[in-house]
Amino acid sequence: MDEVGIAVIGAGAWGINHVRIFHSLGVLRAIVDSNPQRLEEVCSRYPAEKFTDIRPILERSDINAVVIATPANTHAYLTSLALEAGKDVLVEKPISLSVADGKKLAKKAEEMGRILMVGHVLEYHPAIQKLKQLVNSGELGQIQYLYSHRLNLGRIRTEENVLWSFAPHDIALFLRFLGTMPEEVACHGRAYLGREVADVTLTILYFPNYVQAHIFVSWLHPFKEHRFIIIGDKQMAVFEDTKPWSEKLVLYPHRIDRVKGQTPVANSAEACSVLLEEKEPLRIECEHFLDCIITRKRPLTDSESALQVLQVLEAAQKSMEQKGKVVSLVENPDKKGGYFVHPTATVDPGAEIGEGTKIWHYTHVMSGAKIGRNCILGQNVFIGRNVRIGNNVKIQNNVSVYEGVELEDYVFCGPSMVFTNVINPRSEIERKNEFRQTIVKRGATLGANCTIICGVTIGQYAFVGAGAVVTKDVPDYALVIGVPARIVGWVCECGEKLRFADRKAVCQSCGKRYQQLNENRVEKERP
Repeated sequence: MDEVGIAVIGAGAWGINHVRIFHSLGVLRAIVDSNPQRLEEVCSRYPAEKFTDIRPILERSDINAVVIATPANTHAYLTSLALEAGKDVLVEKPISLSVADGKKLAKKAEEMGRILMVGHVLEYHPAIQKLKQLVNSGELGQIQYLYSHRLNLGRIRTEENVLWSFAPHDIALFLRFLGTMPEEVACHGRAYLGREVADVTLTILYFPNYVQAHIFVSWLHPFKEHRFIIIGDKQMAVFEDTKPWSEKLVLYPHRIDRVKGQTPVANSAEACSVLLEEKEPLRIECEHFLDCIITRKRPLTDSESALQVLQVLEAAQKSMEQKGKVVSLVENPDKKGGYFVHPTATVDPGAEIGEGTKIWHYTHVMSGAKIGRNCILGQNVFIGRNVRIGNNVKIQNNVSVYEGVELEDYVFCGPSMVFTNVINPRSEIERKNEFRQTIVKRGATLGANCTIICGVTIGQYAFVGAGAVVTKDVPDYALVIGVPARIVGWVCECGEKLRFADRKAVCQSCGKRYQQLNENRVEKERP
């Protein structure tokens, strides 16, 4: 990994772990810490260049990425400086102390073409990764509720309360396991150490489909407890990070017997430990960061997921300040943005919807999606995270637009047509980091029941016939049909089929003129 040079900003209680791991990976170039004594001590153990200020390393061409492990109230400022200097960034949680600042950082990273990864380290824990597989495979059954305890005595902070310090990890896990944002949040907290900083909080998250979760965090507790529990209707799972590796993840296949007209009876079963890879979660996270730097792929814990965590934290903080009043995370679209959402549809917080857009029955738009103006989304449509949809797009019933797909202006998606986002999907193997980009350019039409294999580009005003399977790029204005799809003609921007003579064609409907350059390329003539 000679092409990667890392600087760690902040060598305190947690930052020194980053120093240790990146040193062992052979990519540590510099350490920055405002405490000269601590800097000397750390560098004596892990040799690297020493700096008490971040600015000199931002000018270094041999340092192309930084890790920010400083107090939370400095994260937004330091991350912004690093991104502006063209560095990739791994910043510890939370990404910032406000959603507004987090959005600015996400936008800046996108504009600069930089990796922005957030240190939600638990998402890289082998036990959590295994638990996610069990949830995805359905082995736990339908999730009914979740809860977590994150308790300890000390490290008491003054720049952030215990909610912002401890709870981000568990919020991130709840969102990852459930794949959606909560609809409402309620939080109670108290400051017992004579400060206006909460030492203990209890947060309740209300998710769709009656799923509920709660988080109990405290740094004023007699012993350490890190426990995360998922209750499914088939099995219950308990993750305890303080246990030995052989006991960290345990499944309880308890059964509830229900007989009509009688009280349900609980039948307990023996616990079953899950075999795990014994690997340090932070090392997995750091290796993932290096892989993202080299391959330029989107991190698992990217800025979008961090912003969702921030939204929940802000709502919980607001609730706590209002003595536990329930705070809604569901925006009223009729009062904001001028778009329509049917009462049965779900638009997750963090989705952007343009003015005049209509979203109909049982459609689900996930957080991070951006939908333009005057679009129509029919019944039972699904729009995944980070999907980009232009203006005046029409998506008919029963269409799923997955992450990695981009629809430009005036695209038409026929009923039940299919997008994919990976080439070789397997239910038991998660391939979210292998999504391939699919672009459908302006004015293209995708016929009913057609399938678009990921990684292709559909040219502007192209026409994909009903039931076709597109496995390669489709040129502008091309008419394709069949399995696999093949070019059988050309269409005008108005949708009429073109007829060429001597490589020239005039649309009989609208009068637009076209020239055929070769068998795979047609261009519209300029007036």
